[in-house]
Amino acid sequence: MQIHNNTLIAECSSYDFKEMLERKKVKSWLKSVSAFANTDGGSLFYGVNDDGVIVGLENPQADADFISEMIKARLDPVPEVQLIPIKHEGRNLLEVKVKAGTLTPYYYYQDGTRTAYTRVGNESVECNSQQLLSLVLKGTHMTWDSLPTQVDANKHSFVILANTFREQTHQEWNDKYLESFGLVTSDGKLTNAGLLFVDNCTVFQSRIFCTRWTGLYKDDAISSVEHRANLVLLLKYGMDFIKNYTMSGWVKMPNYRLNLPDYSDRAIFEGLVNHLIHRDYTVMGGEVHIDIYDDRVELVSPGAMLDGTQIQDRDIYKVPSMRRNPVIADMFTQLDYMEKRGSGLRKMRELTEKLPNFLPGKEPQYQTEAISFYTTFYNLNWGENGRIPIEEVANRVNSSLEKYSIDEESSVKTFGDLQKYSVKTFGDLQNSSVKQKRLGRTAQSILDLVISDGSISQDKMAEKIGVSKRAIEMQIANLKAKGLLVREGADHGGYWRIVINTKAEE
Repeated sequence: MQIHNNTLIAECSSYDFKEMLERKKVKSWLKSVSAFANTDGGSLFYGVNDDGVIVGLENPQADADFISEMIKARLDPVPEVQLIPIKHEGRNLLEVKVKAGTLTPYYYYQDGTRTAYTRVGNESVECNSQQLLSLVLKGTHMTWDSLPTQVDANKHSFVILANTFREQTHQEWNDKYLESFGLVTSDGKLTNAGLLFVDNCTVFQSRIFCTRWTGLYKDDAISSVEHRANLVLLLKYGMDFIKNYTMSGWVKMPNYRLNLPDYSDRAIFEGLVNHLIHRDYTVMGGEVHIDIYDDRVELVSPGAMLDGTQIQDRDIYKVPSMRRNPVIADMFTQLDYMEKRGSGLRKMRELTEKLPNFLPGKEPQYQTEAISFYTTFYNLNWGENGRIPIEEVANRVNSSLEKYSIDEESSVKTFGDLQKYSVKTFGDLQNSSVKQKRLGRTAQSILDLVISDGSISQDKMAEKIGVSKRAIEMQIANLKAKGLLVREGADHGGYWRIVINTKAEE
């Protein structure tokens, strides 16, 4: 909180301004106390008008006494509140600082009616049934995914999960993991998370809707499919659909092929994992939606920010990790699908920015509404007038393309009923004054993998290419020596980046 030119400045989601204390309509401000206690805490400032201008209070001590009395009389349980007097240039203010509660939900009650409120943006609104359930779980220090069911675990199998675990970790699966991972209780019952990972998952909410739309809006659909399955299969089905209806072009450089994809595969993978993990599974009529348009891919899931804030108003590099479904999140971590440190939003952006055809303004965008979370990935090869010819993309990537004597055809991969785009050549190899030895298969494969996933490890490179780690290390050293590949950041948490214009790096 800051005071500048007699105006109070504070974070919009965590405060309310009150010009005076309303004694007859106490609900008008007690609902904010309830909302702050039920979310991430906040403050009410008395003696400040709606524009933040300080007008002062005549008797702040009497107001403080009344506020304290009403909080004790009308809120259940009573939240932890501090009453802080503030004096500025002869004017008296009063801050009612509400701490984020641990005994949620905090109800406002009057005439036999109990209502819990939550914070949405800069407003205090009545909780819906799903929000109330989440608050009840929070107050009991439980999460929906950790709740036990009455379903016997021995009546279900986890073959898909076990096989995926082996493939991803190269470790043998042990059925004892089911209990240690929180999928099965000590008395042999499935938890809600367990129900989402069994082979024959029947949880109604465990589904995704995938649609490839024509053009830029929801008009006619080229393809539309619904999948109902466990979370492992939903991730696979969703990624298969996305890969099938997005494109990747390439252009021939002097001694290697440079991929110019529409999107970062790994960034979209991180996005879909994020939506499957953090969606609100208490919303019975909701599901994850994958909507592909010509110029973007949108992922939508039920469930806004856990603390009631709006992600579009936050710095994603400073958003703390808050997990609505910690058991599901831990299971995906065990499968090596995500990192423990909860850096998904930042990672999606960084992976996209490492692509050679990235332009500022094409970063993934995040938005929350009252009950939904949106992630939007923008097509890097799409402009105001439609798809950009691949040669124009190449020239955008490298303004000095001619010095590289690009000589072979670029290529664009197309799918379904989408129209094929024209392919042009960049000169004649025979007339080129620059002839360089082509990179070997392994080196080219490394560059292709880096384009797909800039965070990929050398171990994963070796596994995917089918060579030893030593061979990967030698090829990476060679690529670094040629000035084609650099490592940014630490070994863990850093990124590979392909250097296009080597002269510009000098």
